[in-house]
Amino acid sequence: MKYRKIGKTGAEVSALGFGAMRLPVREGKVDEAEAIKMIRAGIDGGINYVDTAYRYHEGVSETVVGMALQDGYREKVWLADKSPVWLLEKEGDFERILDEQIEKLKTDHIDFYLLHALNRSRFEEKVKKFHLVERMLEAKKAGKIRFLGFSFHDSLDVFEEILNYTEQWDFCQIQYNYINLDHQAGMKGLKMAADRGLGVVVMEPLLGGKLANLSSHVAECLPEGKTAVESAFSFLWDQPEVSLLLSGMSTMEQVQENLRLADLAAVGMLSREDREALLKTKEVFDRMALVNCTACRYCMPCPFGLDIPKTLAAWNMTAVDEDEADKFYGELEVKADSCRACGHCEKECPQRISVSQVMKQIAGYFKEKQGA
Repeated sequence: MKYRKIGKTGAEVSALGFGAMRLPVREGKVDEAEAIKMIRAGIDGGINYVDTAYRYHEGVSETVVGMALQDGYREKVWLADKSPVWLLEKEGDFERILDEQIEKLKTDHIDFYLLHALNRSRFEEKVKKFHLVERMLEAKKAGKIRFLGFSFHDSLDVFEEILNYTEQWDFCQIQYNYINLDHQAGMKGLKMAADRGLGVVVMEPLLGGKLANLSSHVAECLPEGKTAVESAFSFLWDQPEVSLLLSGMSTMEQVQENLRLADLAAVGMLSREDREALLKTKEVFDRMALVNCTACRYCMPCPFGLDIPKTLAAWNMTAVDEDEADKFYGELEVKADSCRACGHCEKECPQRISVSQVMKQIAGYFKEKQGA
């Protein structure tokens, strides 16, 4: 395992972090035994940064991570968790939820604490209104958290505004990969944060798994001799501004393969030819991707029964294999025409997808196909 300094904190973190948003699921519930085994295997393999959040797996993620970090594992890692700012409605909510998180995690403090999924409205209506940075500093004085940060989903100008809001930020977490160079904070935001001395944690390195399962048209553009996952991870590790990348691992095989790749992590690990190949891969991918859904499932559950991420996945598949898309869409119990444009999912979507409009397109497309 390779380690890097995370900004001005002085902490050294593993190049690979364990993200607990996509833990193994069996019969609709987190497979706790397997998840614990995987997290501990990752730590035994050198991972020392474990990331969870209040909303992951409908609140179960924190509990499972807390169980996994028993038996001496807590002392081996930097633990990251997030405040669900959208749930803060009155004075004291921040402290109440933080105390609940610490209890669920079976610890006495959280090392890296983030304000979760900030955008302009949450920044104005929650962070400023409830003086959350000051509350984080009070929690730090009380020994409940060590480092202050935020995760982000909005435009670059909002990112810069949040960065400039206070000098107390120690780190931030952004969505970034070789496809999302100019999406949200993007490469400019990465460098902007690093130049200010912040550690930068990268989420969605595989764009919700899309970059691990590329269509043949896209995959043939990848750097020669590298797998899809290796190419995506190498792109990030190649950059000195990236403190670590988070991988939401769902199987033990993914843990083992990611650990193998992390042993190779190094700044400057890509050749000029590798970088050119990834730019070409991005060009082809961008032409074929219809919707930028990462399957984070923040939009779920849908009040009308749609599996929104799977429906959007079927839509994206039409750009590659129409027959496979038809089959996949046909297996969905609730179809796109069940959408009633209630707006619930659009308020929650970090990618700002106009879901209701896309559902109309999807319904029309597949209805036309069926009538053809």
